[in-house]
Amino acid sequence: MTAAWFRDAVIYEIYPQSFHDTNADGIGDLRGVIERLDYIAALGVDAIWFNPCFESPFVDAGYDVADYLRVAPRYGTNDDLVELVDKARERGIRILLDLVVGHTSTAHAWFQEELAASGPNPDGDRYIWTTEDPGDGWGIDLPGIPAWVASPGPRPGWYLKNFYDEQPALNFGWTRTDPAQPWRDAIDAPGPTRNRQALKDILDFWLSRGIAGFRVDMAFSLVKDEYLTEGRLASARIWQEIREWLDTVYPDAVLIPEGDEPRVGGRRAFDADFALVIFEAHASLFDDHSAGTLPWHTPHEPFFAAEGAGSTETFLRLWEGWRAEDPERSILLATADHDFNRLRCGGRTPEQLGAAFTFLFTWGSVPSLYYGDEIGMRYLPGMPNVEGAVCNPLYNRAGARTPMQWDDGPNAGFSTAAPKALYLPIDPDPDRPTVAAQDGVPGSTLTLVRDLLALRRATPALQGHEPTRVVHEGYPFAWMRGHSHLVVVNPRRLAAVLESPEAVGAQLLWGSGVTVTESGITLEGFGYGVFVVA
Repeated sequence: MTAAWFRDAVIYEIYPQSFHDTNADGIGDLRGVIERLDYIAALGVDAIWFNPCFESPFVDAGYDVADYLRVAPRYGTNDDLVELVDKARERGIRILLDLVVGHTSTAHAWFQEELAASGPNPDGDRYIWTTEDPGDGWGIDLPGIPAWVASPGPRPGWYLKNFYDEQPALNFGWTRTDPAQPWRDAIDAPGPTRNRQALKDILDFWLSRGIAGFRVDMAFSLVKDEYLTEGRLASARIWQEIREWLDTVYPDAVLIPEGDEPRVGGRRAFDADFALVIFEAHASLFDDHSAGTLPWHTPHEPFFAAEGAGSTETFLRLWEGWRAEDPERSILLATADHDFNRLRCGGRTPEQLGAAFTFLFTWGSVPSLYYGDEIGMRYLPGMPNVEGAVCNPLYNRAGARTPMQWDDGPNAGFSTAAPKALYLPIDPDPDRPTVAAQDGVPGSTLTLVRDLLALRRATPALQGHEPTRVVHEGYPFAWMRGHSHLVVVNPRRLAAVLESPEAVGAQLLWGSGVTVTESGITLEGFGYGVFVVA
């Protein structure tokens, strides 16, 4: 049973490198988050999701973990994290950590031990090794890039990676073994068994310190030979085993996957599906490709664009499919994240954000608010390739990872370090949005977000558990929440009119640029409204 608090929660994602720096090294830290907890609480969120904050050489921004049980020194200490958990709890906020379990860093002690060996570990290899030259053979890496890396140490052969060369894949076994490929351990072989126990140990370590749960990176990449095929059943069953264990020791622990959980029968291990921002369903609503394109992207006009040439069809097809499978299942939707354009990208203006936030916070999901989106921070093109941000020659994630903009002081209040020492440059626009300039200001993006989240909290029908029924798919986009509330948004520049039985006699509860007429609702360009219906 999913923890009751999570079904109606709002999550706030913090990229820790870029939130607030308190020791003048140019990189955000946990004490910076502690100092800003009152600000976070005032947003009206229920949980903070941190991108990885474990010890790492940061080849891939912390998604290359060197020690799962130690906070990276640049962020602080384990005690700092426990203090943050306690002080956040005092404000009604829970802490979720990002957990990377499909691979580690080459700097991890596990890998270094196997690298120094002359052959397989008698207790079972934690990683996947071959002494036969794999050439361009089987792999799961980016197209055209070999997935096997030559051993740089005493151990002969090659190891399998997950992404960058410095991210060796952990061995959770294979669904199909083959004597000709002895590196394919069975799922119950010693190496995979050791890793499953290590995963439980990591979860136990942090949950015992008050962490509320985890967002799991590449959750269904564990069993490699099914990762690129339909199903991913064996990986899902590993997580079901983990959930059975959690039910006995940490029954309220929340697990969120990167993506959707395979349907394998029985109780699901994860508490939600995640409509990832880098995939088409979410991207068709918001992505203008400012960050570039990945191999699976199809350039298109997003629905939330002034031109009004987009469509909700791709998103609704995914949503309705997931809802048909399980009407009670929580689904997470994000404003943006560390791998994607910000909500405000390209030519999207602050005026256009109201309709987008109204959709994201009233649709019937568990919304995730990416730090800085609440003030309308921009995606910044052309940022330097810091910590693996350019993961594909045509795709730069750094523009969504720039420092939080607190005020109009040096470095926008993020850090007292010299500008050249900052993790990434500050938005150079002299009119860049800041918290200080918007705090308490009527009509500001920050005020809009706070008011909208307060409305959500005060109105059960707008939260995650009530059903959502689409009234109109185009411009305007309109839907019912439960039987009592109608939400209408017009993301385009031209006015739009909703004529439907639900609109007749509707009373405006909250919104901007809307007029109720005898036959329906008229919305100005970029208008939005939440209505009580008779």
